Amino acid sequence: MAKRLFTFKRGAADRTADATEALGLKGSNLALLASLDLPVPPGFTISTSAWREAASGPDLPPALRNETLAAIEWLEGVTGRQFDGADKPLLLAVRTSARAIMPGLADTVLDVGLNSRTVEKLAGELADLGFAFRCYRRFIESYCSLVYSMDPGEFDDVADAERARAGWQGAEPHSLVDWRALIAAYLAFVEDEVGEAMPQSPLEQLYRVVEASFASWRGPVARAFRIVHGIGENAGLAVTVHAMIFNERGEKSGTGRALSRDLKTGEPCLSGEFALGGRGGDEIGPQVPPIDLGAADAGALFPADLKALADHARRIEEHVGDASEIDFMVGDGELFLLQSRVLKRSVAEGIRIAVTMTREGLIREEDAILRIEPSALDQLLHPTIERGEEVIVIGKGMPASPGAASGQIVFSSEQAIALAGEGRKSIMVRNETLPEDVHGMHVTEGVLTVRGGTTSHAAVVARGIGKPCVTGAGALRVNAEAGTLTAAGRVLQYGDWLTIDGTTGEVIAGAPKLKRPSLTGDFATLMEFSDRARRMRVRTNAETPAEARAARAFGAEGIGLCRTEHMFFEGERISMMREMILARDEAGRRAALDKLLPIQRSDFIELFEIMAGMPVTIRLLDPPLHEFLPKGEQEIAETAASLGISIAVVTERIDALHEFNPMLGHRGCRLAISHPEIVEMQARAIFEAAIEAGERKGKAVVPEIMVPLVGLRKELDFVKARVDEVAQLVMAERKREITYLVGTMIELPRAIVRADTIAEVADFFSFGTNDLTQTVYGISRDDAANFLSSYERQGIIERDPFQTLDIEGVGELIALGVEKARRTRPDIPLGVCGEQGGDPNSIAFFERTGLDYVSCSPYRVPIARLAAAQAAIRFERALRTAAAPKTRTRF
Repeated sequence: MAKRLFTFKRGAADRTADATEALGLKGSNLALLASLDLPVPPGFTISTSAWREAASGPDLPPALRNETLAAIEWLEGVTGRQFDGADKPLLLAVRTSARAIMPGLADTVLDVGLNSRTVEKLAGELADLGFAFRCYRRFIESYCSLVYSMDPGEFDDVADAERARAGWQGAEPHSLVDWRALIAAYLAFVEDEVGEAMPQSPLEQLYRVVEASFASWRGPVARAFRIVHGIGENAGLAVTVHAMIFNERGEKSGTGRALSRDLKTGEPCLSGEFALGGRGGDEIGPQVPPIDLGAADAGALFPADLKALADHARRIEEHVGDASEIDFMVGDGELFLLQSRVLKRSVAEGIRIAVTMTREGLIREEDAILRIEPSALDQLLHPTIERGEEVIVIGKGMPASPGAASGQIVFSSEQAIALAGEGRKSIMVRNETLPEDVHGMHVTEGVLTVRGGTTSHAAVVARGIGKPCVTGAGALRVNAEAGTLTAAGRVLQYGDWLTIDGTTGEVIAGAPKLKRPSLTGDFATLMEFSDRARRMRVRTNAETPAEARAARAFGAEGIGLCRTEHMFFEGERISMMREMILARDEAGRRAALDKLLPIQRSDFIELFEIMAGMPVTIRLLDPPLHEFLPKGEQEIAETAASLGISIAVVTERIDALHEFNPMLGHRGCRLAISHPEIVEMQARAIFEAAIEAGERKGKAVVPEIMVPLVGLRKELDFVKARVDEVAQLVMAERKREITYLVGTMIELPRAIVRADTIAEVADFFSFGTNDLTQTVYGISRDDAANFLSSYERQGIIERDPFQTLDIEGVGELIALGVEKARRTRPDIPLGVCGEQGGDPNSIAFFERTGLDYVSCSPYRVPIARLAAAQAAIRFERALRTAAAPKTRTRF
């Protein structure tokens, strides 16, 4: 039979291997503190195994009652007090203790053991009539609330009636006679209400409180919480019983919370607060302000030994290896610890403490790395809303790109650019963004869309350029022509101020105050720790100088994905693209591409120079051509006029390029095969830029050219042959040798299963998890938000597969692709450049699978650096634990 009761006192505690499971958080923590020889009130914990034994009936089993009686006798010996004692009565506090903090469990019941006799013995011992009877009054109310489900407020009516009858003034009696009368009225009321007398036997009181505490485990609130958090019904509840501490007796008593470290500096010094007293009668005056434990004069004000408390905090911190907070009480000048836990902290405070403890030699760099949640770094990289003031939330969508931003509402890129020209801030509000909106998104403060998910066009671009974004705010209504946004009964217009919080998904009217981020030296130190620990490299997805510079500042080690199509949507470039698409023949297309060549070359030169010799992976044109064509009658007419062709020709070309499912249509390498002149222009721009940037910087540039959407080896053969031809031409013209790589983006299931064959010609692979997830699931990532949230609510999927990699499906295919590629070429570089490249859970899988690098949005680079370090540490530890050979295999 499992052990039912575990006793504890300072210097000794019954322990068990599964302390939290058997004793709950409170019970296991008190046992720990006792075993560290720290001052705890003596007591015992009734274990979860006893709960399981008692769960079948309302009464405690005889064996448990007998063991509880034995524990009481032990406690009497330790304290020198007697339960129902004639001189020094022993009083008890009874607290539920589950393995997790859980709502719906029984509240603490204090002063168990008081009755109409012991209350007067206590009053005499303490020479404090009012305090003793207040304790008894409180005990009756809390006991009846728990055991009989009575409303404590009903006792106020009893007190009011007794006050009127006896004529005493104030909140409570002042004489023994009046106190006795009030208690008698309380007990009579209980008997009338429940049909039985409240027990006067302290032992029976304890049994009934424990029974009611056990029963609270199966109450509706606790049950609902367990279901949501996956806590089993049979996990059970423990109950901790300990000697009372009279922490409410004025100047020598009170309650406090101590911290082992200063959160502002991370330094080891006692901080926290202590509040004197707490429960008194009419004679007690206004509340005394709490004592700041870190203040210079705290020692003179604190009613116990402040140095001892500081020593206890240091002892606990050294034992758990982390900054700790401690709940403590002082009763008549005597200090007791009731609970300790790892100190709650913000991410900035957490970094500060972890780095400081590493410098002190208390923890290793690996431990500091593992203590910080990578996703929480977003709080340090983006502005946040000052929550001290009231904000008016008018809608909510999906948190698609973190940070908060305020600006005047605009409904188009042109409006955003116009306001930016006047030095005014804007928030772009759209039903959904399109590729031609990119130039407007660059100058706006943030983006709000009614449709789309966290991997929609708006979300991906916003994360890439570090702009806050909220998508899928379906309750909002946008009328761009009328220039209105309707939300929560309000109609906002062009130019009105609006705020979005891309971390919470909130849409807020007006412009509340924003708090700007600050990256401290400790943050940089944590990144240094991470860089020493990680194996995978971290690159960035970037195509503009601003993105590339931001990524370098955040520690990116190159560009893993430059989406060249984003370079064609700004200013005159879109007109040149349209001229190329609308040309009658190849000669016309080449003439338009000749205009784009110097612009494209200039773009690449700047990126190569910013990255200064680091790898830069440039993806050839990927989206279908229709995305570049005008939309709407006015834009079509303007395009026709600028190119000197008829509206009918433009319309005819738009119709011809229309596709039912463009994401599975004429795009990627398929475009390159249909129109090799596009590949030739882009390849020439890349090679000429590599030569020029190399000459300027004095460092050779080795461009990596990535061919998108390859499913057949012959597709890659065709495109690579065109790239090689252009490389030879440029080298001959410039009389310079160029080293370059031509690889492919693996984003189709067929490319996975043929990875061994494709690896024969590809110089590298980069897994495009966005499109790979689309093609594996058969789901459009732009439309998935409409129903995936209901999948999550119904438990069909745990997470959105476009945010966190679907390891069982998409991940299994990636692992297969890695295995097949390295079977052909063991040294082939392998990376990932989809949105999951910045997701910590996905990064852990990429580490286990053996990818060489991840590439993510610039503002996720620090997150990826930390996550990659954690993944490497955990993987190596798992290997050591399993004593397995250090090889990465399929998962």
